[in-house]
Amino acid sequence: MKCQHCERPATFHITELTEPTGPHIVHLCEEHARIYLSQGSEPPAPNTLAGILAKQLQLDQTAEQLAKQDKKTCPVCGITFAEFRKVGRLGCAYDYECFKEELEQLLVNVHGSRHHQGKRPSRHVAPPDRQQELIQLRRQMQEAISREEYERAGEIRDRIRQLEEDQEQAD
Repeated sequence: MKCQHCERPATFHITELTEPTGPHIVHLCEEHARIYLSQGSEPPAPNTLAGILAKQLQLDQTAEQLAKQDKKTCPVCGITFAEFRKVGRLGCAYDYECFKEELEQLLVNVHGSRHHQGKRPSRHVAPPDRQQELIQLRRQMQEAISREEYERAGEIRDRIRQLEEDQEQAD
C-alpha cells in the first residue's frame, strides 16, 4: 500500500473514529505520519494509540525498527508483536519476556514508569513482598551462573532457601 500523499510505501495505517459517517483510514509513510500526528491545536493524548505512535516518532524510531518489532514472534504461542498491537492482548505468560523491551517502552509511554506502584489497604500491615525478593534473587542467581560466579550463585541459593523456609514457617 502506498502513502496517500506521495508514492512511498505506507508504514502507518491510522483509523480515525471521529468521522460521523464511520471510520476513516489514513495510509501514510513515516514522514507524512510525523506531520499528520503533529497537526492540530494540541498534541495527541499520550495514552491514545496516536499519542504513543507520535512519541515513538519523536524518538526517531525508523520504519525499519517498527517493522523489526512487528515481526518478532513468541516461540511458545506464536503471536507477533504486530498482532498484540492490533488485538491489545498477549497470547501467553511468556510474551512478557519475549516482548519485554517493547512492552517496557509502551508502559513508560502510557504509565510513566516501568514498575507498578500500588497501594496496600491501611488495615493490612504486611512485610515487604517476599515473592518479589525471591524473583529478584533467582534472576541474580541465574546471572551469576551465566558469568560463572559459582560462589556468588551458591550464596544467593542459600538466601533463597532461607527465605522459602521462613515463608513456610510463617504460613
